[in-house]
Amino acid sequence: TITRSYRAIVYNNFSEDEGMINAPIGRHPTNRKKRMVTEKNSKEAITHYKVLDHLNHKFNYIECRLETGRTHQIRCHMAYLGHPLMGDDLYGGKLDKISRQALHCARLEFYHPVKNEYITVTAEIPEDMQSVINNKED
Repeated sequence: TITRSYRAIVYNNFSEDEGMINAPIGRHPTNRKKRMVTEKNSKEAITHYKVLDHLNHKFNYIECRLETGRTHQIRCHMAYLGHPLMGDDLYGGKLDKISRQALHCARLEFYHPVKNEYITVTAEIPEDMQSVINNKED
């Protein structure tokens, strides 16, 4: 069992500062690269989110924790809620402030079966995302 925590910069303000998205994800009917929330040929997908900072009236810096691990899960769930990731042009984001998806795996935790202990691995926010966070008034 692995616990994964991601950081992302998304468009639009949330009505709640934290919540859970429980919406099944399946393939998009016409774009093989894309996934979508759908009941048809889908699998369970659960994402927990928490707003860490309101960057301005257009963006939020969030943390996401996954209960399931579906392809494009965070990207798909955020777009479904009307909060596409900054830089994610496949799911409705724009490339004007960052040249890639503003998504980063910040923390992994798992039980190591040989060492008999929990292992935690963390990674700092990349410079391009940190720059957007630091310049939140832009």
